[in-house]
Amino acid sequence: MMLSDTIRTALVACSLVLLAACAATPPPQPVSMRDPGANFGNYKTFGWYQGSSSADQPVRLLDQNIRAAITDEMQRRGYTLTDTNPDLRLAYETSSQDKIENNPVRVGVGVGSWGGNFGGSVGMGSPSIRNYKEGSLLIHAIDGARNSEVWQGGISSRLTHGSLEAAAIRQAVGTAMRDFPRRSTGQ
Repeated sequence: MMLSDTIRTALVACSLVLLAACAATPPPQPVSMRDPGANFGNYKTFGWYQGSSSADQPVRLLDQNIRAAITDEMQRRGYTLTDTNPDLRLAYETSSQDKIENNPVRVGVGVGSWGGNFGGSVGMGSPSIRNYKEGSLLIHAIDGARNSEVWQGGISSRLTHGSLEAAAIRQAVGTAMRDFPRRSTGQ
C-alpha cells in the first residue's frame, strides 16, 4: 500500500518538528535588574568593591579570570578602570549547586522511503535520572557616590569540563552582562 506524497511529506514534517522540539536545549539566559533612577550617562569609571574580607588574601586564579573578563566587558562598553573614587564599584558572587535531572520516557518517531517503498518506526527509551552541578555568576554594579546598587546581572548553567577555563568565563560574563548599559562615545 502506497501513501500519497502529501501524506508522506506531512509525516516527515511532523517528525522533524517533534525531533527539533525534543532535541533543542535553549542556551542559558541572563537575568538582570536595573535601578530606574540611575543615570548611567553620568558613570564613566569603574573599580572593584572592597568588601569586609582581608586585603591580604591571595587573588585566586578563578577570581583573576572573572575580574579580567568583567574588566574587558566594561572597557568594551566604554568605561575606564580606576582605583581612585570610581563612579561604579563592581562585585560578583559565584555559587554551585548539585542538581538532579529527570528524563522521562523518550519516544522517537521516524519515517522514510526508499525507492517505491515507505516505512516508519517508533523507538522508546527508558527513564533516567542524572546528577549534575549547576554554576551561577551574579555581578553587581554599585553607585560609588550613593553606595547603592544600580544594576545586577547573572547567569546560571550546567558546569561541564572546561566551564572554568578563561574562554568559558569570558563567554559567561558577556552573557551575564548582556543588558549592562553601554556608554555613548559622545559623553
